[in-house]
Amino acid sequence: MSKHSDACCRIPPVIVEGYEPKGTYVELNGIKTYVTGPENSDKALLSVYDIFGFFPQTIQGADILADGDVEKKYQVYMPDFFEGNPAKIEWYPPTDDEKKAKLGKWFEGAVWPKHLPKVPGILEAAKKHNPNISSWGIIGYCWGGKMASILAGDEEPLFKAAVQTSPAMIDPVDAANVKIPMMILASEEESAEDVKKYEEALKGPGHMEIFGDQLHGFMSARANLGEENAKSEYERGYKLALEFFREHL
Repeated sequence: MSKHSDACCRIPPVIVEGYEPKGTYVELNGIKTYVTGPENSDKALLSVYDIFGFFPQTIQGADILADGDVEKKYQVYMPDFFEGNPAKIEWYPPTDDEKKAKLGKWFEGAVWPKHLPKVPGILEAAKKHNPNISSWGIIGYCWGGKMASILAGDEEPLFKAAVQTSPAMIDPVDAANVKIPMMILASEEESAEDVKKYEEALKGPGHMEIFGDQLHGFMSARANLGEENAKSEYERGYKLALEFFREHL
């Protein structure tokens, strides 16, 4: 799957600045959630954002996933796990003590065990929002990638396929527990060795690809869409994700 198929996907023109979301915000199980895609779709994706929350590049990515496959259309749900208090983009990368302190303090409220229990209730509420949903996939960006990795190891997985992009804290122990098809789209800032170990520990279908000239967050908040190569790789990442979901969801 290293090359995408144009027959699968038609990525809409990527907007560099001033992106206007195609979806709406609803409340699911008490959590503000961005929803995009056909209201009657029987396939849905849970999009777990990075630490910067509802960022234009990530919202645009959700809209791409909803409509980018020429045949399969997904309803995409992106919950606001951080309840309006995401990390500030200017804190990253944490290049000085002040930034490190601010980011470290913020992360006290972003530990994964605090947020993982919210997921079943979100999916249940989404099912009430759209009773047609019969299967779920999950895509996680950076912080959300770790969420996807852990959830893919549930004894009875809630999802049929998972994609991680610029995954945080790659751990082969997670991979050994994964029970569903798993894709990782890594950047130059993740350890290639860790990605390889994760891949080797998978027991089921998997696809790993390293975007060796892209920075961490290249498909979400840190994507520099004004730079042509970054924009192209952003598009390619979404095409690969759509192909993976088409095959496994």
